[in-house]
Amino acid sequence: EDSSGGEVLIDSERVDAVPPAKRGIAMVFQSYALYPHMTVYKNMAFGLKFAKTDKNETERRVRKAAEILQLIPYLDRKPRDLSGVQRQRVAIGRAIVREPAVFLFDEPLSNLDAALRINTRIEIAKLHRSLNATTIYVTHDQVEAMTLATKIVVLNAGRVEQVGAPLELYHHPQNQFVAGFIGSPKMNFVKGKVVAADARGVTVEYGEAKPATVPVGGGVAKVGDPVTLGVRPEHMGEGAGLGLPLTGTVEAVELLGEASYVYLRRDDGTALIARSPGDSQAQIGAKITISTDAGHLHLFDADGNAFARHSRADAA
Repeated sequence: EDSSGGEVLIDSERVDAVPPAKRGIAMVFQSYALYPHMTVYKNMAFGLKFAKTDKNETERRVRKAAEILQLIPYLDRKPRDLSGVQRQRVAIGRAIVREPAVFLFDEPLSNLDAALRINTRIEIAKLHRSLNATTIYVTHDQVEAMTLATKIVVLNAGRVEQVGAPLELYHHPQNQFVAGFIGSPKMNFVKGKVVAADARGVTVEYGEAKPATVPVGGGVAKVGDPVTLGVRPEHMGEGAGLGLPLTGTVEAVELLGEASYVYLRRDDGTALIARSPGDSQAQIGAKITISTDAGHLHLFDADGNAFARHSRADAA
């Protein structure tokens, strides 16, 4: 692909016109992309052989990568004799031996089952720390992004929605798309309208007995404006004890042991999720109240842009 504009630099060196093999980039594919007729050793060494690397240097690099990835016992096997995790390790090893400036990972865990994804994710995190090389990791799994990244770039239909550290995006999403993408289960959204705005925040009528005052900058809010309240399931509890209630009918309860997820439907059709203790007594079909406190509320305007939140000290 030709660049439509700008420049691509790696370690301050422009690489737009440099052949791919000389850019110092190594890629790990989603589908492993191993040569089925080659052994693990030959798969890992192939790129070095193609680059006419010295035989002894090739041996050193392959052995070093195999030790890091615990592949020494499998060097003489072919891909068909390996598990999915082992094949992914070989694909990663093929990238490591090139000693690149940048690693590109294209959804490397999507072909693994849930348990293996967790284990391999930990391995990749340890590998990143030991190699200390820049890694660009593409994923649709926000848990992978949160646990692996030092910086996340959230993309939506080719547009960069927000760039920042994982917890920055979690606590301070710039818009409703980012708020809904970061966090599992996703953030709850409730429609409302502005009834007041001052230095303390924006007061929103959202279908309950009393309006909620959200501690955000309200300088651009006007009475009557449509807005959306956001609150994460982990910041909601059963009962009205946290101050700001939401009422709905229980549709499902997931009992996970250490926690329960209670799924509700409000009378207006809005779906809600609350994270409760593991011994939740919520019954399907029952009408219950869940609640949160103002400090955990997010507020978005009609275009989905977030109002800037006050700090907890400011809100107090």
